[in-house]
Amino acid sequence: MTAPGDFDLTTDELREVARYAVRHAEDVLPVYERAVPGDPRPRAAVDAAWTFVRGAARTKLQRVTSLDAHRAARSAPTEAARLAARAAGDAAAAAYLHPIAKATQVGHILRAAANAARVAELEAGGDEAIGDSQVDRSRRLATPVLVDVLRRYPPLTGGGSRVARLMSALDHDVRGADSEAAP
Repeated sequence: MTAPGDFDLTTDELREVARYAVRHAEDVLPVYERAVPGDPRPRAAVDAAWTFVRGAARTKLQRVTSLDAHRAARSAPTEAARLAARAAGDAAAAAYLHPIAKATQVGHILRAAANAARVAELEAGGDEAIGDSQVDRSRRLATPVLVDVLRRYPPLTGGGSRVARLMSALDHDVRGADSEAAP
């Protein structure tokens, strides 16, 4: 039974959310792999996300690899590597986005993109203009389906970290997206 304010999500909608997240995670995965060569956990999470996106049922594969990628993040040697591993974990977890009308769920949709934007900043010596540019790119990658799913959730509010601010900016920008959304 759906609680007041909650809604349904179709498998196709979940696949679109996972596709969006995994595209961003895949972009920054090499940052983790350079920092921690030989650790397959974030790549396994990206692969699990793609498995779901490409039509397989969501299974414990996505859950397990997501948790493993987040564990890898905790021991990563740099902030950029940590964020890249988290993006991979978030991509695998996107298959399990909950249809509950809480702003906390927005992170499951947009955190991988925000982490990727922060990684780009760090790789450019901390240049926040690079992160802002990545947020704009991520907004343009949001499909109409993703925008529709995002708008079902309350908007994000606040956040002190740079990733939280990037995610809030992306949330605002994607909610305002219309005809510019990618096909």
